[in-house]
Amino acid sequence: MYNSFLISNSQCIHSKCIVYYNSPQNNTFCQCYPGWSGQYCTIPYTCTCSSDSICIGVSAYNRSIYVCPINKFGYQCLIVDTVCQINNNLTCQHGGQCIPVDEYMSSSNKKFSCICPKGYSGDRCEIVDNKIILSFEDDIVLSQSIFIHFIEAINGSVPMRMTTFRTIFPVKNSLTILWSRSFHLVFIELYNKNYYLVVIQKIYEKSTTIIKKIKLSDRCQHINELFNEIFVKLHLTRRIKYYHLSCQQNLSNLPCFYDDVHICLCYDHRKQRLANCFEFNYNMKSDCLGQSVCENVGQYFQDTEVCPERSICICRPCFFGVRCQFSSNRFGLSLDAILGYHIQPNISLLNQLNIVKISLALTVIFLVAGFINGVLSSITFNNKQICEVGCDVLKQQIQQYKHLLTASVLLVILGLPRLIILFVSKCMKSTNDGWLFLVGYFISFIPPMLTFVVFILPSKFYKE
Repeated sequence: MYNSFLISNSQCIHSKCIVYYNSPQNNTFCQCYPGWSGQYCTIPYTCTCSSDSICIGVSAYNRSIYVCPINKFGYQCLIVDTVCQINNNLTCQHGGQCIPVDEYMSSSNKKFSCICPKGYSGDRCEIVDNKIILSFEDDIVLSQSIFIHFIEAINGSVPMRMTTFRTIFPVKNSLTILWSRSFHLVFIELYNKNYYLVVIQKIYEKSTTIIKKIKLSDRCQHINELFNEIFVKLHLTRRIKYYHLSCQQNLSNLPCFYDDVHICLCYDHRKQRLANCFEFNYNMKSDCLGQSVCENVGQYFQDTEVCPERSICICRPCFFGVRCQFSSNRFGLSLDAILGYHIQPNISLLNQLNIVKISLALTVIFLVAGFINGVLSSITFNNKQICEVGCDVLKQQIQQYKHLLTASVLLVILGLPRLIILFVSKCMKSTNDGWLFLVGYFISFIPPMLTFVVFILPSKFYKE
């Protein structure tokens, strides 16, 4: 690291001035262009590595530093490794990419590794991952982010839990999950700790496809919904022995329930319903050792603590975006906030959701109508005589024609829905509220478009 971290753009020669990531003091450094090195990129150098490698600089001993292509290694990337060319490039199955392993840098006997495409796993991508296809009843309010909890039951040990997550878009009321590890139970978690039981299998079967439609009857109820307040306040060791009663009283209508420590399954055993409970950490999260990139107090989550494959920011209500950087609070509401999650990328306009097509049509109509209204009003008030007495005429007309007051009140009423929606709901908490906010958004444009219709057309003076 350099002694001087704050570098101005003028000091960086043959380079770009870059700010260090997550640096509270906004420390910077010079990122040199190829062929230059040094703190300020003023020292020229020449690479001596192979032409198909990437030269990234020189070391303190004036030796070139480079990145070799996949099939080459060595000091100057001149040694060719042919292990991936064996068997006509069929070392990895199902289109997996073969990566040679440098025997001098690895302690294992593996000569190569495979980067598997989505849906396949194993040392040679020979295993087809489990596929779980979920759809949802219309009555279920979906959150933008859904957690999927996989539970593996191990005899004599605490059940092992693995969690992943997906983002579900309004256009798709379904979700496909590919999973390569063994499991016996699957739960999904929606917003506000709503849990639904998806799969129960006593014996794990790999490379299977499970199709499940999530219903309201699959929801795991909290004990507050099943027992009275006095029972819920009992100590855990006193109340847990009565958990069987919840399964027996609700018969087959209750697949599962939970408290603050456990998740319990209801199952049939010798002609009676019993509860099988296991501990479940509801506050578990992997947040990269607290180095969160989420803004506005969003929660950062990784699917695993070691070598995570996915990460996501769980936003508080009224915030959205990849890093929760956008707000839908009050007057900050715009079409971006309303339609952001409804617009499908790389999809033609005809195949977009109705809310997107209708909003586009209304935008065009309002633009054309507003333009016509402005042109007609300008033509009317371009008359010098009207400009001289226009204000007096308007006052006389308000006194003489009481009906015009109704038109003014109408304009105010048309502007109220947007204000009412914004102040009552405060923000758009879910994409399911899109239609409500879209109506309030476009209604606010109607009053300015009615100037010619309401005030000029009914007037005999302007007609003359």
